[in-house]
Amino acid sequence: MKHEATRLAAACAVLAATIIWDASAVLAQPLEAGIGVADITPPVGYRMSGYFHERLATGTANPLHAKALVLKQGEASAAVVLCDLIGLSRDVSDRARRAAAKATGIPAERILLAATHTHTGPLYAGALRNHFHALAMAEHGKDPREAVDYPALLAERIAAAVKRAAEDAAPARLAAGTAEQRGLSFNRRFHMKDGSVRFNPGMKNPDLVRPAGPIDPCVGIVTVRRPDAKHPAAAVVNFALHLDTVGGTAYAADFPYFLERRLREAWGEGFTLLFGTGACGDINHLDFVNGVRLKTEVIGRTLGDTVSAADLAPLDAPALAVRRTVVRVPLQAFSDEEAAWAKEAIHKVGSRDLPFLERVRAYKILACEMRRDDAPDGKTVPIEVQVLRLSKGCAVVGLPGEVFVDLGLAVKRASPFETTLLIELCQDAPGYIPTEKAFREGSYETVNSRVAPGGGERMVEAAVALLKELGG
Repeated sequence: MKHEATRLAAACAVLAATIIWDASAVLAQPLEAGIGVADITPPVGYRMSGYFHERLATGTANPLHAKALVLKQGEASAAVVLCDLIGLSRDVSDRARRAAAKATGIPAERILLAATHTHTGPLYAGALRNHFHALAMAEHGKDPREAVDYPALLAERIAAAVKRAAEDAAPARLAAGTAEQRGLSFNRRFHMKDGSVRFNPGMKNPDLVRPAGPIDPCVGIVTVRRPDAKHPAAAVVNFALHLDTVGGTAYAADFPYFLERRLREAWGEGFTLLFGTGACGDINHLDFVNGVRLKTEVIGRTLGDTVSAADLAPLDAPALAVRRTVVRVPLQAFSDEEAAWAKEAIHKVGSRDLPFLERVRAYKILACEMRRDDAPDGKTVPIEVQVLRLSKGCAVVGLPGEVFVDLGLAVKRASPFETTLLIELCQDAPGYIPTEKAFREGSYETVNSRVAPGGGERMVEAAVALLKELGG
């Protein structure tokens, strides 16, 4: 028995040594990175997204892009794609991931697609688009605003960006870290003197008491540099601030356009920015207390100064890995009578014949009905959570929807990684994802949410579990 125990101990020691050696061999493999960019600007005249009325594009202030970063290390591979869009429909995401996987060999589940949430991009999917499209078809027999099949074009261009990035892959060095940025972002929900909570309550409103939530001042940064280069060729920059600072009817990428221009001044004209919007479902650029509305270029250039001055640590031991899970959270439910009301009320969305929150509610009910038709059980929303590990000290989390800042902060606090970038609006756009507390308080974001209370907290639990699996 003693000899058997000795042989078992020796075998375990050999196995342990083998595991350690294999892990070291994986970590020692060089990292490759590639960048690919594709223009996704629709034709002038296409509908624009962001507001509850039909808005047609009259020009282009700056082009919209899909920007891809492909990473490879040994047998592991992954892609991150940031798109100048208000959101990604699940259909477009699925098509783009399949096409990119076929073109590059990167498994679809290892491709993270995200929208920046610019409000000066195209309206190509969803309940409002379907409403306006139906009106056009009834009047003209066709939709003159959709001269091209933009969803198909978009999926094709996203896949093309990933393919270009894969072809560009070459040895690279990553560096990562964070910087603090205050004075640009503000929680837009306020406790009022009458006991209510209101979003966007008006500049210097005398009834303001205090913000109903925090901000996230952390700027997450990952730079990509060729071994022989002085400056980064690209960077993923992550900050929690709503991209609704431009307005008008010209296509525009919002403040990340000026952020990229500022970083090109610092790091060269060949630099590419991939901007990942942080958890900012309740965060914008309006300082209601002091009555200040920050300008788009000021935001971008200020962030650029912060990023270019940040003290980043080299990721000398890259350890590329991707994990994902799909959590099915309850979909908000409505009666047949409420659905019938919404179908009538949606015709008043572009007018003032219906109070604003009632217009939002009508749109939300129809959006939920669309989700119900797509759900296998008709009762849940699939929430895909992705985690991309870059090294033992750095990870990227991808979440769908417009995530409240408290939920994003909860993920970061529980993360075992020193640097955790959290990007919202990945793969899908199921509306706002508020906290349970916010649901109790009410106001616009909760009216415009598809998920039932508690869905955001379940998403956080899933993200933290994946982070701990990769960081344990």
